[in-house]
Amino acid sequence: MKTAFQTADILLPKKNIDMKKWSVIACDQFTYKLDYWQEVKSISNGEKSTIDLILPEVYLNDDNCDKMIENINNTMKQYINEDIFVEYKDCFVYVERIQSDGKKRCGLIGKIDLEQYDYTKGSTSQVRATETTVIERIPPRLKVRKNAPIELTHIMILIDDIMNTVIEPIGKVKDSLNLLYDTDLMKGSGHISGYLVNSNSLKCQIDTALFNLLQENSKKYNLPQDEVLLYAMGDGNHSLATAKENYEQLKKENPNIDLSNHPARYALVEIVNLHSDALEFEAIHRIVSKVNVQDLLSKMKDTLKTSENGSSDMQRFSYIINGIENTLYIQNPLSNLTVGSVQSFLDEYLKSNKGTIDYIHGKDAIINLSKNDDSIGFILPDMLKSELFPTVIKDGSLPRKTFSMGHAEDKRFYIECRSIVSK
Repeated sequence: MKTAFQTADILLPKKNIDMKKWSVIACDQFTYKLDYWQEVKSISNGEKSTIDLILPEVYLNDDNCDKMIENINNTMKQYINEDIFVEYKDCFVYVERIQSDGKKRCGLIGKIDLEQYDYTKGSTSQVRATETTVIERIPPRLKVRKNAPIELTHIMILIDDIMNTVIEPIGKVKDSLNLLYDTDLMKGSGHISGYLVNSNSLKCQIDTALFNLLQENSKKYNLPQDEVLLYAMGDGNHSLATAKENYEQLKKENPNIDLSNHPARYALVEIVNLHSDALEFEAIHRIVSKVNVQDLLSKMKDTLKTSENGSSDMQRFSYIINGIENTLYIQNPLSNLTVGSVQSFLDEYLKSNKGTIDYIHGKDAIINLSKNDDSIGFILPDMLKSELFPTVIKDGSLPRKTFSMGHAEDKRFYIECRSIVSK
């Protein structure tokens, strides 16, 4: 039995294309660094590059955005007409990424079935969002996809495979596979290699391992197989939601046509093992400013029933005022995670009280910001990898800004493409 993740017909540029110039980082990175994207454009220097096939989000509010989208779609068609792609049918691509920190991250590229994906909170679909999907972020992405003949992917989906049964066995036989590309990545983002996985035996091995994982999760979480979370979003949640919305609109516009085999039913993704040593979950802390600090703290203690002492199995966090840190234990948790309990309280408090909240990486920055008048910082514990799937199953999704998964330089790069129009 196949799960939602399947082989795809994958497009890659021909060997004469400079892969270092072709591959570009995910469009949702460096959103406040226009100079980063200007330099990427300069590096490509007019050669074939995915920089001309994507809309970096730094440009989303640009007055010329619609024209940029039109140019993207036209360039896609131009590349197709110029026959720059090789199509590898019915395959996976095994990927090894050497990150900027030197760690190796392995993944498998294929397509995900959007019929088995539901990003709404409380979903019981096989593929789910891990954080709340902001609907307002979909329309600008939809403009790009709606008239696009091909898709590129920066979507990373996590599987909870602690026994390393799905992806890691492919790495052990990579020397027997056809090497598709092997290149450094621009601007200090490491190195990447891709291998063709197209033998029936290996494809069957992957499908079987994923189905076995589905069965194991069914027993582990005491859920029927059609309600098991097998694929949890890591990066690119809004891109996958856009693909889903595009497909749903296509069905509405063509009510009398069978679209069950239409390419738009699927989206190109990379699956990665949650338990990879290269994946590190880092906490994102909170700073609340322009607030009555003592009132907020008093009401937080009342709501969460906090104490200054507690056991190791209790939720706990630290608050910082004027650079001084104190730890509290939560006796009345509002979520499966500490961050969820704290965020739930802050959301409710700020609805009826003055104050602004910001999300900060690094404890030192919180300490410094908490020294400002009318400010309080919250230091949250790192989320354990083992908490991801149970929390999404129990709570429906994680609180926003729960964790950061790797540095910006190590996010996915665009390399593979796939046709999303009927031929």
